[in-house]
Amino acid sequence: MKNILKFAALICAAGAFAACTGSGGKTDVGFSLSTLNNPFFASMKDGAESKSKAINVSVMVTDANDEPATQTKNIEDLLSKGIKVLIVNPADSAAVAPTIREVKSKGIKVIAVDRKVDGVEIDTFIGTDNIAAGQKAGEAFVAAIKASGKTPVVAVLEGVPGSSSNIERMAGYKKALDTAGIVPVVTQTANYNRDQGLTVTENILRGNPDINAIVSMNDEMALGAIAAVKSAGKIPGTDILVTGFDAGADAKAAVQKGEMLFTVEQKTVLMGETAVETAKKFIDGQSVPANIPITVEIITK
Repeated sequence: MKNILKFAALICAAGAFAACTGSGGKTDVGFSLSTLNNPFFASMKDGAESKSKAINVSVMVTDANDEPATQTKNIEDLLSKGIKVLIVNPADSAAVAPTIREVKSKGIKVIAVDRKVDGVEIDTFIGTDNIAAGQKAGEAFVAAIKASGKTPVVAVLEGVPGSSSNIERMAGYKKALDTAGIVPVVTQTANYNRDQGLTVTENILRGNPDINAIVSMNDEMALGAIAAVKSAGKIPGTDILVTGFDAGADAKAAVQKGEMLFTVEQKTVLMGETAVETAKKFIDGQSVPANIPITVEIITK
């Protein structure tokens, strides 16, 4: 019996599966994450796993590596485990829709976290109102750039283009910038990735040396941008203001150093915890609201 359990644990640790929680080979809840190569989502996984142990719910977490095709395969694998509830954080909100329809057709409850699913009526959405959060961040940026006395010359770093979080954050930011009469001189995607944030920002600064502010849709791109600012011989936080979004540990440290203007705390651990708690309520036959909002906070020095 010990050998069987040991073999099962090895299977859980291998391949696309990031974690298995529970016992007896039973899996109550599948959690399909867009990526674990990002502290934002890694902390969401941590919250889910911690809560699953506390309330005795078995959870299997998978990592799509930001690839829609991989996420589809992961969800199909989770279905084969006999899950009762699927928690999904889409790599692409539109691309995942057909797979989620299949899940729903089997009578399995679906909880979307942080990012919505396009064109599918899921059972519950847990996350930030990204439009409102983007606008709040945009207004904080506008206030800061005005206080600095700089004439805004702004670059925008977009996240994964098909993700609802990027679309909505961009919409909120745009509303704040439009209201202030600020038109970005360049907008490019860096796919929520630090390395891409570095490379994209280096290219932006070469073509637009007068840039004095970089608005980023997440921390990872912002941290890459800060590295690019330094490599260009400029001082982040002085010569060029850089904003973040997600409040990861590295971003908070950058805020305290004065290199990042602010980041936005979305309480991702709480998202993961709440997702598992909500899944347990579905399993127990309890009623659950269609939307469970998570509040945000602007983190400054």
